[in-house]
Amino acid sequence: MLRTALFLLLASLAVAVSAQSDELPFKAAPVATFNEPWAMTFLPDGRMLVTEKRGRLYVVTQEGEKSRAVEEMPNVDYRGQGGLGDVILHPDFANNQLIYLSYAESGIGNVRGAAVARARLVMTNDRPRLEHVEVIWRQNPKVTDDGHYGHRMAFDGDGYLFISSGERQKFEPAQQMTGNLGKIVRLNDDGSVPADNPFAERGDVTAQIWSLGHRNPLGLAFDGSGQLWISEMGPLHGDEMNLVVKGRNYGYPIVSEGDHYSGEEIPDHDTRPEFEAPKVAWVPTIAPAGMIFYSGGQFPDWRGSALIAGLASRAIIRVEIDGDAAREAERYAMGARIREVEQGPDGAVWVLEDGDGGRLLRLTPPDA
Repeated sequence: MLRTALFLLLASLAVAVSAQSDELPFKAAPVATFNEPWAMTFLPDGRMLVTEKRGRLYVVTQEGEKSRAVEEMPNVDYRGQGGLGDVILHPDFANNQLIYLSYAESGIGNVRGAAVARARLVMTNDRPRLEHVEVIWRQNPKVTDDGHYGHRMAFDGDGYLFISSGERQKFEPAQQMTGNLGKIVRLNDDGSVPADNPFAERGDVTAQIWSLGHRNPLGLAFDGSGQLWISEMGPLHGDEMNLVVKGRNYGYPIVSEGDHYSGEEIPDHDTRPEFEAPKVAWVPTIAPAGMIFYSGGQFPDWRGSALIAGLASRAIIRVEIDGDAAREAERYAMGARIREVEQGPDGAVWVLEDGDGGRLLRLTPPDA
């Protein structure tokens, strides 16, 4: 408890001298509202796909006009932190119209887990629908409880699919190699396992694993150099931004910069140098969610930075990257829990607030 109190004091001092001001460097225009929005991605024509946790997917224009809810969606297990999650496009979407959806699904008995489905998006006669829905990945094993699904997704420049898989509030599975809980997994676009994965020779679910020792990664993105980063919920404080390296172990629950909710201390990363330490750790918590790397023209000072959605912090956190190092540069108070951040085709930044009535906001420079 003494360590946590000291961390909180130091963190509050750091925030006091950080680059914060009452005047935000952007104007935020509300565009639409949703019920528990979770993720969004842009289509080639400039429209967006927006997910709601209860299981609905919409096609949305930049003016805020929503389609009917997309039909033929997979069955979603909506409870607790579970529901419909991320949505991304196949790298060759313009030709194959394939999208990927992550969501919580129920199993036999009182168990559940995350899944990823691939489907063809058909948009005709103002009735968008999915065709050829195919589940290509599942958390293994399914477990009880309804938290820490993770299930963020991103494609790298070579067309490999990366998925974050939370440890489902079960702690030890993050270190166990017989399942994919508490891991980052790497797959081919059809869900098969690449032959050069670090544990591919072990076969079965272990072959999927790219890195291990994670808690609940809710942001996952590649920077301009092709490096993979995650924003990860810590336990009691100790949120992390990690640079994900093939085959490495990030230590949870053996080490953390936070503590258990009971107050029981967890050793810091520097006590176990065999584990990868976070590039940024937050005490007190920011509760990080979605994350992007900004590359647009509307905010030139942000280029190359990570923008992280903050839930408990009710903010957008900008993190500057220098090679494999990172530091928080600015924090923008938004007055609401922020679930998702995305970059639009023209370089504007789009934001989803969390919860019922969560707004879709378009951020542009004050003088735009």
